[in-house]
Amino acid sequence: MSATPTIRIEDPFAEQPEIQPSFALFNYGFRPFFLLAGLFGVVSVPLWVGLYSAHIDLNLLAAPYLWHGHEMLFGYTAAAIAGFFLTVVPNWTKVKARKGNILIALSALWLLGRVAFWAQGYLPYSLVIVADMLFLVGFTALVLRPLLDPQHRRQFVFVPILVALIAANAMTHLGIVGFDGLGVDWGAHGLTLGLDAIIVLIAVMGGRVTPSFTSSFLGHGDPNIKVRQNAQLDRLVMNATWGMLVINQLAPDHPVAGGVTLFVAALHAARLSGWQGWRTLSNPILWVLHLGYVWLIVGLALRGLSGFDLLAAPDALHALTIGAVGTFTMGVMTRASLGHTGRVIKAAPMIVAAYVLISVATVTRLAAAVWPEYAVELVMVSGVAWTVAFAAFVVIYAPILMRPRIDGRPG
Repeated sequence: MSATPTIRIEDPFAEQPEIQPSFALFNYGFRPFFLLAGLFGVVSVPLWVGLYSAHIDLNLLAAPYLWHGHEMLFGYTAAAIAGFFLTVVPNWTKVKARKGNILIALSALWLLGRVAFWAQGYLPYSLVIVADMLFLVGFTALVLRPLLDPQHRRQFVFVPILVALIAANAMTHLGIVGFDGLGVDWGAHGLTLGLDAIIVLIAVMGGRVTPSFTSSFLGHGDPNIKVRQNAQLDRLVMNATWGMLVINQLAPDHPVAGGVTLFVAALHAARLSGWQGWRTLSNPILWVLHLGYVWLIVGLALRGLSGFDLLAAPDALHALTIGAVGTFTMGVMTRASLGHTGRVIKAAPMIVAAYVLISVATVTRLAAAVWPEYAVELVMVSGVAWTVAFAAFVVIYAPILMRPRIDGRPG
């Protein structure tokens, strides 16, 4: 006698799982802005190399160094920062994560700023300023309220960082239009303030995530190995780093600023020494954070020496911009993109190569100061290394950033 078939009746009132769209680029803040940062890293540096070598003319109103510095700070790095804050602020404060149309609008503002700044020679510059400033102001307005919530006092530190970035961008534009109030080089001061604000951000986040991730990694291997952290040293590091930002605005390129910067470099080195970075060499997506912090220390040391005229300040800065900012943002973007899409946090071989190539780009760019007769060639090599690194990021991470989480969860 055959068994009676079982008939399954679906409950029409039962909660159904949410169907995630196949295109997920605007599902969470990190997605569009990490992709934009990666794409910008691929496109902007070859263009700069063309300008540097006089093979390209963009009809710029700004001096080429101001154009380049502005775009790396307020174009590339600002996109990476936006992706980071739009992702972590909801986690820190439990506010609703931004997605959909608001992210599309913010991405459009970022693109508008890039187009306007690149086409500045063909537009009224007042229009360029407005178009470029809209993104940073709009993004900051979105994240400011939860950061100011008294329940989350630990996050207050990010408010002056974001405000400093807005002020720095405005100062750079003042320099471009030739404003000479107070006898200050507003363009140079703007770039310095923007970079110092980003250095403070790396000091804050590097001091939080790097030892935390390292402690977790080492604890799985040997519970007896401990990351060493000193709260008093951390406070001193942060206070001194903020102090350096102020000194660099009041007395840039002065021996006092050089001395303060060397002191800050030494403090960061003491801080890093307790994080056991040499024990993370088997885990590239972790050691890259330590490497970024090493470049921060090297860059600060070189910048400090430039205050005593022992080397040119623009050359010293590339250890901070390419080395520290480039390495740390790449490390954060690659790690966060995997974690927030439900994937195993492990760097693909191409991404490990990208980590190394950013350091190659840094070393070759610094070498141009040592061998100025080969400066154009070395800058080209540096640009190629950077571009290949970010091309690898785009190839590996564009599908990850555009597709839904693999675990089916929203985000």
